Amino acid sequence: MRWHRIRHLVRKEFVQLRRDPRMLRLIIVAPILQLVIFGYAVTTDIRNIPTAVVDSDGSRESRELVARFTNTGYFQIRHVLSRPQDLEPLMDGGVVQVGILIPKGFARSLARGESAPLQVVVDGTDSTTAGMVLGYVSGLLRSYSMEVMETRLQRTGIRVYRLPLIEERMRVWFNPDLKSVNYMVPGVLCTILLIITMLLTSMAIVREREIGTLEQIIVTPIRAVELMAGKVIPFVLLGFLDMVLILLVATLWFGVPLRGSLLLLFALAMVFLLTTLGLGLFISTVSHTQQQAMMTAFFIILPSILLSGFIFPVENMPRPIQWVTYLIPLRYFLNIVRGIFLKGVGIEVLWSDALALLVIGLTVFALASRRFTKRMA
Repeated sequence: MRWHRIRHLVRKEFVQLRRDPRMLRLIIVAPILQLVIFGYAVTTDIRNIPTAVVDSDGSRESRELVARFTNTGYFQIRHVLSRPQDLEPLMDGGVVQVGILIPKGFARSLARGESAPLQVVVDGTDSTTAGMVLGYVSGLLRSYSMEVMETRLQRTGIRVYRLPLIEERMRVWFNPDLKSVNYMVPGVLCTILLIITMLLTSMAIVREREIGTLEQIIVTPIRAVELMAGKVIPFVLLGFLDMVLILLVATLWFGVPLRGSLLLLFALAMVFLLTTLGLGLFISTVSHTQQQAMMTAFFIILPSILLSGFIFPVENMPRPIQWVTYLIPLRYFLNIVRGIFLKGVGIEVLWSDALALLVIGLTVFALASRRFTKRMA
């Protein structure tokens, strides 16, 4: 293998890239825009849930309870209704997601020490959101009930300090503020790196085949392995460039903490690039046009994102699907990136994910390289 030939091929790739402003925007601008958009849009935090209230009691206690819902920041009271029947059309039209119905006699029941009925209606169309809303409501009502009980016990002269019997002292590790952006942005970094490097590799090679320049290179004395290296090395460098840009946006713009080793992150990213570039090479051998390459790439990208644990926890998937996820490189790279970002762990913890990623990466790249070399020979 002659390195001066590879050097000239790499130089040719960057010259072509400089002459193609659309590709340059795709490489530099698109990842930053995607990270900014996804960083704000892809979040599991639920705020300002549109809520309607039917306060049939109209007492001080009922108003105080409604105020508590508003003060949490999770619920936004948009409609105050006079009849329970008025809630149904608002729920049907998606105008509100939560309805709080306080019946008449609510305050009187509390004053008597009786159970005070309260109905909360939640739109269950999105089961994940509905479950989180129910958790918020349950916690709020439990706290309110405890305060009512303590107030009543104080009035009767009972020593309140004995209640509750269990004192909760909770502490959250790695993400103390429970910001979903700290969890999602590292995942977005992984998916953007997958999409950009795979698409660029496959489409750039197919584009040369379309315009006929690839055949012109093949008839030269250059060997197939040198041609492959000359095609792959520029995209390795561009992948790291994208990674640097994404890291800057993630840490400086979104404030995501990077607690682990930056050197380890780049080293394991190189292993991940073996799989993305290998898949790009494979796509280039089975596609004849750039449209075919793009469709084939998204056929791989979409299942990878959905089954990697980026959005849905792998543990919640059916057992057969969980077995399939072991073949998806993005799953291991997600664990690595989130571990380095949020936990600050090293290779002593990440070695199993790194080893699995290395095995898959070497296998995919070797098979793709063999097919590419055979196709170019």
